[in-house]
Formats: sequence, structure tokens, C-alpha cells
Amino acid sequence: MQLIFSSCVYNVYMDIQNTLVNLRKEKGMTQQQVADLLVMSVTGYASWEQGLAEPNLSAIRKLCKIYNISADYLLGLSD
Repeated sequence: MQLIFSSCVYNVYMDIQNTLVNLRKEKGMTQQQVADLLVMSVTGYASWEQGLAEPNLSAIRKLCKIYNISADYLLGLSD
């Protein structure tokens, strides 16, 4: 059971990092511009896109507002 859960969590994080890169590029924004809107370092934001870390709930809310998307879309739970 734990292996299945870990695999699902891994897939969600992979979806988040790919979605973040795609959304940013679609908007024609740099990592620095997105980081500035989130009031965080570009290194911290880049770590999300690289899959080294994941955004917390507050950051997910901000990202949804920046990109005008649902949390479900950001998390890869809907198209």
C-alpha cells in the first residue's frame, strides 16, 4: 500500500513541475518574474520546476491566481 501511495505522490509532483514550466512559458514569463510575484527567491521557485521541492498550500493558491487556473489543474487532477 505504501508503495502505491508513494508512486501517486511522485506522479503529482512530476505533474506540478511540468505544469509550472509549461504555464510560465505560455505566459512568456521568466522564473525571476514568477518568483517576484510570489515574493520568493528565484532559486526557491526554480527548485519547484526542477522537482527538488514542491509549493506549499499558500504558494499553490498564489500560483492559481497568477495563472488563472484551478488547483486541480495545477496538481494534474484535471485537464
